[in-house]
Amino acid sequence: MNKNTTLRKSPATLAATRGLKAHAPIITGRVFAAAGACVLGTAALLLWLSGNWRWVEGWIFGVCWASLVVAVFLQLCFKDPALLAERMRMPGSGGESRADMAILIAIKLGFIAWIILSPLDHRFGWMPRLPLWSELCGGVLFLAGSFFMFRALADNTFASQLVRIQAERQQHVIETGVYSFVRHPMYFGGSLVFVGGALLLGSVSGLLVALAEVFLFVLRIFGEENLLVRDLEGYQGYREKVRYRLIPHIW
Repeated sequence: MNKNTTLRKSPATLAATRGLKAHAPIITGRVFAAAGACVLGTAALLLWLSGNWRWVEGWIFGVCWASLVVAVFLQLCFKDPALLAERMRMPGSGGESRADMAILIAIKLGFIAWIILSPLDHRFGWMPRLPLWSELCGGVLFLAGSFFMFRALADNTFASQLVRIQAERQQHVIETGVYSFVRHPMYFGGSLVFVGGALLLGSVSGLLVALAEVFLFVLRIFGEENLLVRDLEGYQGYREKVRYRLIPHIW
């Protein structure tokens, strides 16, 4: 997610950032334990809901998902704790618009549905199972998306989950790394992970949820870019340099 800011502040920007300060979280053993339980719990939930602890695709998905989350968590803990603190903000705590807050909550609910519906689809056979070749393609997409998500966070210390102006952190335009590829590499990677994960699990239900998530990403990009163009000095030039928002050579 590409959140670049400027020292040029509109009244809305001042209102959104007044009193907000970025604090690095205190990394304790409890934090690591909670994160580990969350990762393992998600993978275990997937297999439990499937009703088949020998579900090969479920195990592959669980390992890939756990690896992505652990890699991101460790990267933020040890390399960029300020970004970890920023990403831990709750929706509505950064002065973002109500419309964007609603979209973010919808994305989070969609993630829960994506995790739950895919194994249930496998268990009860609600939809025709996808062929093996699509599962293999899904695995490739999932890995590619994981790379873009990880690099987006590593390349951009301002990659908040909230669409807000981080003036208190003196945010500036990021146009290197994966941000030289598309303007919103976090959404690009997330789209690949959602679609690839559903394909990997062979779930049509999960795929429908994944496509809905991509649609929400597109909606969010419009509002996010309106904010950045209005309040970010240099962002218009970045848009001219990197032409594509989400999908290279398409949009």
